[in-house]
Amino acid sequence: MTLREISTLFERDIAKLKSEIDAYTKEENLWIVESNIANSAGNLCLHLIGNMSHFVGKEMGGFEYVRDRDFEFAGKHISKAELISSIEKLQKMVTGSLEGMDEEMMGKDYPLEVFGYKMTHGFFLIHLFGHFSYHLGQINYHRRLLDK
Repeated sequence: MTLREISTLFERDIAKLKSEIDAYTKEENLWIVESNIANSAGNLCLHLIGNMSHFVGKEMGGFEYVRDRDFEFAGKHISKAELISSIEKLQKMVTGSLEGMDEEMMGKDYPLEVFGYKMTHGFFLIHLFGHFSYHLGQINYHRRLLDK
């Protein structure tokens, strides 16, 4: 997979995250948790923004970012407009980070040992894409089940 291909996939799915959040008909429903659904769509959105801003924006792109992972899951009642604005900033950060890399970086070691072992930028980007897609699907189901 080339850097351009992975960038295209992230651009597509970050845009989809924006449309999923925007599709909520009732803003308060972004924060619902029920029965076996442990995380609200709002918290999953905050988590995706934090995760990508840290691992891609800061570590790969050199953007300033201080992650508050606890807030990603504990924060509540951020407005839909604020979430969408943060997603738009994320889109620019991720695109800028990946455009700032060259194809050679895909085979070079990522600077952090996130899983306790070395991995390449390419390996970690594919992991991050899978992680993003997984939570994006959860947000889609959350909206369709609980945005009534």
